[in-house]
Amino acid sequence: MNLTSENTLAQPVGTTLDRYIMRAQAEFAYATGELSQLLRDLALAGKIVHRDVNRAGLTGILGRMGQQNVQGEQQQRLDVEANIRFIRALRNGGEACAILSEEEDDIIQTGNTKGRYVVAMDPLDGSSNIDVNVSIGTIFSIYRRVSAVGGPATRADFLQGGRAQIAAGYILYGTSTMLVYTTGHGVVGFTYENSLGEFFLSHPNIRIPATGPVFSCNEGHWFDYPDYVRAFLTRCKQQRMSGRYVGSLVADYHRNLFTGGIYLYPPTAKNPQGKLRVLYENFPLALLIEQAGGRAETGQGPMLDLVPVDFHQRSPLYVGSPELMTSLLAQAPPTV
Repeated sequence: MNLTSENTLAQPVGTTLDRYIMRAQAEFAYATGELSQLLRDLALAGKIVHRDVNRAGLTGILGRMGQQNVQGEQQQRLDVEANIRFIRALRNGGEACAILSEEEDDIIQTGNTKGRYVVAMDPLDGSSNIDVNVSIGTIFSIYRRVSAVGGPATRADFLQGGRAQIAAGYILYGTSTMLVYTTGHGVVGFTYENSLGEFFLSHPNIRIPATGPVFSCNEGHWFDYPDYVRAFLTRCKQQRMSGRYVGSLVADYHRNLFTGGIYLYPPTAKNPQGKLRVLYENFPLALLIEQAGGRAETGQGPMLDLVPVDFHQRSPLYVGSPELMTSLLAQAPPTV
């Protein structure tokens, strides 16, 4: 008896990231391929970091470096490793004229002065979870430069505001590694296939559910939260919603994007302006969630309407399913 057939012998593996990018590029009459190459460069660095994360316990790159980054946070070895990997990939790719990283104080000029784009990134979000094998991620944002091509990038290139982003996304290193991004035409997700070394399209049109069963916040800061946030969270508990908080922004955000829910990082006594960074955490995740049908707010208005004034500026972040966001903000004090 023949137990094999064409259907079981050679199942298709799907659409690779490169092929998807090429097809998407063909849909835009004025596409030149530069943005496509940038996305490939980010994916390449993500593959390398995926490998490093999975081998971290065997290669001696777990633990702290014994020094702080510009944020005043303890650097993990993998923080530094990921920062180097992404900077190198973007520099070698030739399309990014400059980079802004959470791990660096100032603009990183790549030497690609003819490049038309700049990239803001958090190379490895959730680094406090590295040593305990919890999901971590990379967050990135891409802008078309406003400074003159042929010269160095300037502050204005990075301080254009969230609505000037032309692409944004994240890479999640977890039970599987996923690249999720938007170029302003919806949200797509790719899953990394280890044996082939390729990202394959796994989620072609990601939409966040209108509501969801999960709220995500650090309840250890409960007594610092604004009254309206505590009132909202109390209602969530009364409705028997589930509290789910990993402490890794990409992991918490990713879960809520797929299952529906809300993520909250309000101001606290320690961080009265909020903790999360505007340019390379809040803006990219806000653009992505809006493209997926959700909302992102500061508590004083839409996150993408915030006017940035500093590279490492912080703000509160509320992001998630539209109905939950509406419920939260209905009790917020009016903006002045």
